[in-house]
Amino acid sequence: MDVELLPHVGIASFPLGMPFDDVMTEARAWGRVEHSPAGGRPPGKYVVVNEPFDFEFVLLFESAQKEVLTGIEVWRFRDESADIRFLLDGIDVFRTPSDDLPEVLQERGHEVGESDYGFDEVTDLAVRFANGSSFEYPVDEEGDPLYYDHVLVFDQDFVSA
Repeated sequence: MDVELLPHVGIASFPLGMPFDDVMTEARAWGRVEHSPAGGRPPGKYVVVNEPFDFEFVLLFESAQKEVLTGIEVWRFRDESADIRFLLDGIDVFRTPSDDLPEVLQERGHEVGESDYGFDEVTDLAVRFANGSSFEYPVDEEGDPLYYDHVLVFDQDFVSA
């Protein structure tokens, strides 16, 4: 299965700006929804656990007034043989080494820098890449992760990480 990361638009069937209730209906089609905010309504983060492919979406809602989707994180699958790809402009972001992905994006005309939060950020695409989970992903000889473990696609006005 291919899951598209669409800058300024969303990820898969979750468009940025989608109303909360519609997001929750769609989320159930992807997996089990775990809520983190008290009361079950925005603002907050909602984790969608996809068990068949062993990955997670984290759906972010920044405002209680608007209750619309402002950011989507996708966390890398834990099974290396998973038949799933997360594609940004045709690039598999979780199987392209994290040392190579910024260079590939720069070759395509995108500026990649470090965000205020320490993540690799492609500002013109409003996309952030990061490592740092506690999951046992493939590592190099020095023990550093070979691949990014999560990516965030966010609204232009999205300010927290």
